[in-house]
Amino acid sequence: MSDEQPVFDEQTWAQLPAFIEHLPEPLYLIVWGDEAASQQEKEAMRLCRALAERFENLQFRSLPQRINYPYWPVIGVMRGTPEAYDDVGVRLVGLPAGYQMTSFITAMQAVAFQGSALEAKTRIQLHGLQQEVKLELITAVSNESGPLMAQPIFNMAAFSPHIRAYLIMGDMFPQAAWKYSVFGYPHLTVNGRVHIQGVVSEEVIVQHIARAV
Repeated sequence: MSDEQPVFDEQTWAQLPAFIEHLPEPLYLIVWGDEAASQQEKEAMRLCRALAERFENLQFRSLPQRINYPYWPVIGVMRGTPEAYDDVGVRLVGLPAGYQMTSFITAMQAVAFQGSALEAKTRIQLHGLQQEVKLELITAVSNESGPLMAQPIFNMAAFSPHIRAYLIMGDMFPQAAWKYSVFGYPHLTVNGRVHIQGVVSEEVIVQHIARAV
């Protein structure tokens, strides 16, 4: 008999269909990690597996740890199905718990809606982007403002083929915070050298992208 706790309580399961059932595109969730290596990796796979079992428009696959990621688990949100999917560069690094569960839902919506939640001005500005951009958002389970920054960066990645967006759980991987001298959450880095502290508008993020490319 398993002593594992449910992935969600009944109240949460009852709320999720409003955010997932009517997505315009199916989604393919890939978790890179090793269930035997850490509790976080095991729980990330349980989470995505449970969602795929509950919702017909979600599918799930687990893959081994990859050497090009320094931390695990890594959750990739792909648009499409295992047979034909589009990797738009949306990643969550670590177990999306607490307030960052909202960020995970936001990631799925951004990918399925192809970044359409962005302001029209932002879409016009990003349309001309030709250089590669890496957005890394460092946040934490208890960081209530994390989802407010996850929303624009995930939509930017879903909209532009030149942008990749990573949400990194800084409380699970403090070395990520040390790397960029992060002393508060949320903290966004653009291409590893341009920094944004706190919650800012899409316009400010675009301005910082322009500085970094």
